[in-house]
Amino acid sequence: MTQPIRLAQVGIGKIARDQHLPAIAGDDRFALVASVDRKGGVERLPVFPTIDALVAAGLGVEAVSLSTPPAGRRALAANAIAAGLHVMLEKPPAATLSEIDDLAARAKAAGVTLFTSWHSRAAAGVEPARAWLADKRVTGLRIIWKEDIRRWHPGQEWVLGPGGFGVFDPGINALSIVTAILPQRLFVEAATLRVPENRDAPIAASLNLRTGEAAGSAELDFLQTGPQSWDIIVDTDGGTLKLHDGGSRLELPHETPDVGANREYPNLYARFAELVAGRTSDVDVRPLQLVADAMLIARHERAEAFAF
Repeated sequence: MTQPIRLAQVGIGKIARDQHLPAIAGDDRFALVASVDRKGGVERLPVFPTIDALVAAGLGVEAVSLSTPPAGRRALAANAIAAGLHVMLEKPPAATLSEIDDLAARAKAAGVTLFTSWHSRAAAGVEPARAWLADKRVTGLRIIWKEDIRRWHPGQEWVLGPGGFGVFDPGINALSIVTAILPQRLFVEAATLRVPENRDAPIAASLNLRTGEAAGSAELDFLQTGPQSWDIIVDTDGGTLKLHDGGSRLELPHETPDVGANREYPNLYARFAELVAGRTSDVDVRPLQLVADAMLIARHERAEAFAF
């Protein structure tokens, strides 16, 4: 029997406890042996303040999964790669495109796996949506991605700080889906970002998009109360496709196919295990490129001050 991959979780925040730890525990291809966090770790496992301290402990760790904020993540991942560890990155994979380019080059030189994981791509309806769109001509695209920052990022000031991405932290999930399912490349043609007067990152954004000859739009909002909206609507010459609930529910013309249970993070760790076994990497920066493009060409509007 193949021995499980000895893994350490780096960053023990809300996303790690809600998603990463349960997914790791449910996959016998991994054995969680330690955590790295300066504030607290995983119960009954060794916790270390740095990657270097983890490696020095001699636990035989083979891989790390990083779920720290994107700002500062490059240094952590670079240290792990230098130690010969395989690396999985929570989305967004880094604070800038240059950082992830550097990490990809380091991983290739070191012969280790680097995996930029986009969890929403692993939602149950995404692959069936891609397959259905493959032979269609897209005529329109609408993204409505609206959620409550206070519910999903309670007290996490970094999200609205420099390098925190603001509303693009959830919005990049939608961009990760559409870049996976559309048969042609997606571009940002214009953007309006609304930034609270006391913050550095946008709390809402409107994007004008284009794929092939089709125009599209994206409405992103971090102040949605009540029901949350994670919807993608693609008009085609064969009818309209709709993805709801972050990609977990698919509607096609005249049918609502059963796409099965939603297993985003278990699917990500299954993919990571495959990559490690094959000593290959999966580095896709297209969603991050679109965010960077929007930031470059955006018109900025001031919004009222925000407090958690």
